[in-house]
Amino acid sequence: MPKPTSHFVCQSCGTVHGKWAGRCDACGQWNALVEEAIGQLSTKASNRRKKGRVMEIVGLGGETADPPRMASGIKEFDRVTGGGLVTGSALLVGGDPGIGKSTLLLQSSGRLAASGRKVVYISGEESTGQVQRRARRLGLSENPVSLAAETSLGTIIDGLMQSRPDVVIIDSIQTLWTDQLGAAPGTVAQVRACAQELTRFAKKTGACVILVGHVTKDGQIAGPRVVEHMVDAVLYFEGEKSHQFRILRAHKNRFGPTDEIGVFEMGEGGLTEVSNPSALFLDGRDDASSGAAVFAGLEGTRPVLTEIQALVAPAAFGTPRRAVVGWDSGRLAMVLAVLEARCGVSFAGKDVYLNVAGGLRINEPAADLAVAAAIASSVFDIPLPRDAVVFGEISLSGDVRPVGRSDARMKEAAKLGFGRVIGPAISRKSGEIDPQILPLIRIKALPDLITRVETSANGPAVLDSQAEAAWAA
Repeated sequence: MPKPTSHFVCQSCGTVHGKWAGRCDACGQWNALVEEAIGQLSTKASNRRKKGRVMEIVGLGGETADPPRMASGIKEFDRVTGGGLVTGSALLVGGDPGIGKSTLLLQSSGRLAASGRKVVYISGEESTGQVQRRARRLGLSENPVSLAAETSLGTIIDGLMQSRPDVVIIDSIQTLWTDQLGAAPGTVAQVRACAQELTRFAKKTGACVILVGHVTKDGQIAGPRVVEHMVDAVLYFEGEKSHQFRILRAHKNRFGPTDEIGVFEMGEGGLTEVSNPSALFLDGRDDASSGAAVFAGLEGTRPVLTEIQALVAPAAFGTPRRAVVGWDSGRLAMVLAVLEARCGVSFAGKDVYLNVAGGLRINEPAADLAVAAAIASSVFDIPLPRDAVVFGEISLSGDVRPVGRSDARMKEAAKLGFGRVIGPAISRKSGEIDPQILPLIRIKALPDLITRVETSANGPAVLDSQAEAAWAA
């Protein structure tokens, strides 16, 4: 039986199929299978054979020096990368269209070039004139950054081997193509081959290669998942276009911590660093409004305070709505179920809206108690104490469980002028809570929180002093 000469590859997830189908069996994407020839590499390259060498084997106890780093001069960018760019590494940066990926990397390349590093910026989507106009708008036209507009991988590699730069920025990986493959640019085969060749170039020459990747409608970087395994770090640039805040988040980093974030503010002059994101996210907060709670969260190693807003209103239609922005909708459904089953708070015929102010997205379960407090405040129409921050995890039994690094959360709250903490009851021997930082209103179970909110609601018009006395009890 003759061997097949082609197969079909899904352009969404990279799964290989033996025959064409309208729908990919792995990811469920329709009309994503494209035929690719098997063994598309040239005969000369496939027949080339190198002489074998002995593999070097060492033990785990050896001492090696930390890899050298290049500081970009943008502290928020260096924080996410683990202290700066590592020589010989490959980074993949993804984000929605128009979120500011090119602006961030152009500003970083300008700072690196101004510090004496040799930087090459290669654009496959824009002409050199477009990039130069953006550089003038950002005030970077005088920085010695080498600029090129090219999509052929062979031409790019030949030029980089001659110039030997310290940092290479490719914008974007989906626009590159190599003549050793017959597939179109942007396909799974082309993205995989170009990413592998650029990663090999980084390891061979010691240059740091930064690849810009497009994202799908689900927020994942387009192309095969193997590209994320090839590179040393995967960074996502997130944010809502309606907000001026932008967040750079590390999802993978072989040379630093993961889940670290850098906060930026988009303005007319480009991106500016936000050294104190807690103050920025709480800017313009109304102290006297109900349905709002300040959550003391953690993003990587950084404590961040943000406001969680909730609104419970009568449903205008037969089916109540549950709308969430910035938090997990499944987690909200769990909190509402616990409030109804353990605390007797009914949400039948009521719409529930939840929003995280500032465009930040919260992923940790420590926000459960803050969400429950905001919802209870909206249900009873009574504001929470204006100087309190809330954190704690809620179990299905209604118990409030402790969370990690409580001291760091409390220190950040004390630095911004907050006077108390609403959180889980933790014994001092666990080393989690230091009562000398801030007074702690201990919540053992979720009914305790509801009881405190109910006792504060003494009619439609509640004096602030009465609410403060009830919470202080």
